Amino acid sequence: MLAEKLLLHVLIILAPVLIYYVVSENKRISGSPYFIGMLQGASASLCLLFAHYDYGLFWDLRYIPLVLAVLYGGPKAGLIVLGAILGTRTYMGGDALLFGYISALLSALVPFLMVRKFNKLRTKKKRITLSVLVGLWPDIVMLSILLAFLFTQPEFSGGANLLLYILPFGLIQVIGVGFASMLHEAILERDLMKREIMRAEKLNTLGELAASIAHEVRNPLTVVKGFLQLMQKEEQKYPYIPLVLSELGRAESIINDYLNFAKPEFKKIEQVNLAGLISEVMMLLNPLAIKNGVSLDSYLEKNVYMETDKNQLKQVLVNIIKNAIEATQQDGRVFIKLLVSNDETVIIVKDNGKGMSKEQLARIGTLFYSTKDKGTGLGTTVSLRIIETMDGKVSYASELGKGTEVKVVFPDFTRSKEKKMVQSV
Repeated sequence: MLAEKLLLHVLIILAPVLIYYVVSENKRISGSPYFIGMLQGASASLCLLFAHYDYGLFWDLRYIPLVLAVLYGGPKAGLIVLGAILGTRTYMGGDALLFGYISALLSALVPFLMVRKFNKLRTKKKRITLSVLVGLWPDIVMLSILLAFLFTQPEFSGGANLLLYILPFGLIQVIGVGFASMLHEAILERDLMKREIMRAEKLNTLGELAASIAHEVRNPLTVVKGFLQLMQKEEQKYPYIPLVLSELGRAESIINDYLNFAKPEFKKIEQVNLAGLISEVMMLLNPLAIKNGVSLDSYLEKNVYMETDKNQLKQVLVNIIKNAIEATQQDGRVFIKLLVSNDETVIIVKDNGKGMSKEQLARIGTLFYSTKDKGTGLGTTVSLRIIETMDGKVSYASELGKGTEVKVVFPDFTRSKEKKMVQSV
C-alpha cells in the first residue's frame, strides 16, 4: 500500500515538470520563480493530502518538490513551496504536527545552502548527481524525526515492520528526485540547443551577407587607394590625401573584419607559447592602460602551448584585453590569468570597471552591438567567431559597478611542449 501511494506521488511530482515543459517557450512565465514555486507548492500539497498514514505519521514525498523548486527555481520558489508544505501540514493536524514543522524546516536547510553551488555546475551529470544527494537529506531528517517520535511512544514495538516502510520510502524518494531532475535538465538542454541553433543560423546568414558585400566593396576601395597613393607624391597640391588614405585604411579594416567574421582564415598553423603571446599583447596595450590610468597584472603558467594561427589568437586577446582596459576607470585594474585545468587551457581576463547589466550581457556578441559610444561591436563578434572556429568557448560574468570577467576555454588539444615532445618520441 505504501509503495502504491509513493508511486502516485512520483506522478504528482512529475506533473509540474511536464507543465513547465509545455510553457517553457514563454520565458516570462517559465522563468518566473513565483510560477515554479506555485507549481511545485501545489505538487507538495497534493503529496501531503494523499499521504499514507501509519505509525502516527504521514508518509509522502512532499520534500522532492521543495528540493526541485530551490535548485531549479531559486530561493523565492523554495520559500513558496516551504510555505505550502507548512500550511497544508497545519490543515491536516495530527499528533506529530510539531515534528512535521521541525522536519520541514530542517529539510529545507541543505537545499537552500547548496543552491549557489548547484548554479555553478555546468555539466548535466554533476547537476543531477547533486540533486539526488540533496534529495537524500530530507530522508535523513525524516528518519531521525521518525525515530525520535516513535521513541516517545512507550507502546511502540514494531521495529521489524518499520524497516519495510523505510527502505521503499528512501528508494522511491531517490528515484523520484533523480527522474524529475533528469527531466528538468532535458528541458534546459532543449532550450539551450534551440538558442544555439537560432544563433548559428543567424550568424551563418549574416556571415554570408557580410562576406558578399565586403568582398564587392573592397575591390573598388583597393583601386581608389592605389590611385590616391600615387597622388600623394604631390602632397602640396593635394594636402588632404593623407587624411583620405587614413579613412580608407579604416574602412578597409572594417571590411576585413566582416570577411574574418564570415570565415576566419587560419593561414599559418604553428605552436604558440600562450604565456609569451599574452605578455606580448600586454606590452602592446600597456601604453593604452597607462593613458587610462589602469594597471595590468597577470598570472601566467609557463610551458602552455597551443597549435593555432598566432595572429588570429593575438587578435582575440587584443580585443578582449583592450575592451577590459577601456571599461575600467582611473586607478582601476585588469588582471589576466592563464592556467591549465582538467586538460583544458583557460584564459581569464578580469577587470574592476563599470560592469554590465544582464540585458547587456545577453547581447554580447550580437552584430553591431557595443557598450562603447563609438563602437561597432564587430571586434567582439569576430573574436567570438575565431574562438568558436578554434573549438573554444567564451563565457562572460559581470555585475554593474563591480567589473567583468571573460573566461576563454580551449579544449584538450592544448598541451604543454613537454607532453608533445614525449608523444613525438
